[in-house]
Amino acid sequence: MRYLAEDIKKLGFGFMRLPMLGNEVDIEQVKEMVDLFMDRGFSYYDSSWGYMGGKSEEAMKTAIVDRFPRETFHIATKCPAFAAANAEQAKNMIWTSLKRIGVDYVDFYLIHNLGGSRTKIVDDFGIWDHMHELKERGVARHIGFSIHDNAAALDKILTEHPEIEFVQFQLNYADWENPAIESRKCHEVALKHQKPIVVMEPLKGGTLAGPPEKVKKILETADSEASPASWGIRYAASQNNIITVLSGMSTLDQVRDNVSYMEKFTPFSPDEMAVIGQARQAINEIKSIPCTDCRYCLEGCPQKILIPRVFDAYNRKLIYNDLSEAVNHYKLEVMTNGKASDCIGCGNCERVCPQHINIIKNMELIAQDLEQQPLALG
Repeated sequence: MRYLAEDIKKLGFGFMRLPMLGNEVDIEQVKEMVDLFMDRGFSYYDSSWGYMGGKSEEAMKTAIVDRFPRETFHIATKCPAFAAANAEQAKNMIWTSLKRIGVDYVDFYLIHNLGGSRTKIVDDFGIWDHMHELKERGVARHIGFSIHDNAAALDKILTEHPEIEFVQFQLNYADWENPAIESRKCHEVALKHQKPIVVMEPLKGGTLAGPPEKVKKILETADSEASPASWGIRYAASQNNIITVLSGMSTLDQVRDNVSYMEKFTPFSPDEMAVIGQARQAINEIKSIPCTDCRYCLEGCPQKILIPRVFDAYNRKLIYNDLSEAVNHYKLEVMTNGKASDCIGCGNCERVCPQHINIIKNMELIAQDLEQQPLALG
């Protein structure tokens, strides 16, 4: 299948975890990171209207747009309609983004973070027609969306909106068969609809760059020279019909490592795929909340808590000991839905849970552990 841009290498720079000096972006370090990235032939940069309170898009202007010819890089940014008060505000986000970035058009414009009630907001605000208008005007060269939901939701959206040119979703080896994420099934849906894919979270928010010790030993035994990050990014890039794989790089060393194995990317061999199978099995054996995302619990919840998604966020702490990523994903999930602390202990969920999970107790723990922590990402 022909990609939207055949000259894009399979490593993209996610501008969402940039190095900081106090409250400001360490722009000189970002420039060094961009220089190395560009020097090795990479060109795709991903941001959003809301990343880092707008500082991400502003850093794009200073580090990329002001310093390189426009034809040498690809800019992607997003419209988080769920964060807007009304349709007009959501539709005006593109103009704010263009001004911050300092460009007349973006190469890739995405509706940000579809899924659940966020998709209804996009529908109600008329954002689908807005995206088409932006493409017709040349403000957006290609239009797509990112999604944090299951394969059925992705299939429904792509069926209703065949005009969308590409999709972006979470794909990594840990979540390949995760019932709350469904990386494999989402990949199959995208292939069915013949939509090229931008991969986000190939390292599951950085957790696979520092995986559990048992997983780390499996990877080191297979190749002592390869970093854990290289296994995750190469795995994602080895799947079919991938435009690029985003890495939210925060240091020059991370850029050095990523470009070292992606400059001349080679897909996984069967033996390497087998190693990933062992790593995935080791992750599955770590104790966590055993939610299968059957969603039986949702219908009877009077507080509209997305219980499986809340559990998936908390499992990032339990499995990977990564509190910051657990907090980030939890707070994104509850932005337009009920919080764990909203649970009133009615027991409707526990009565229908096939896994017999003590949901009420877990909601108490999650509220205590995650709700008092600050959101790390803009």
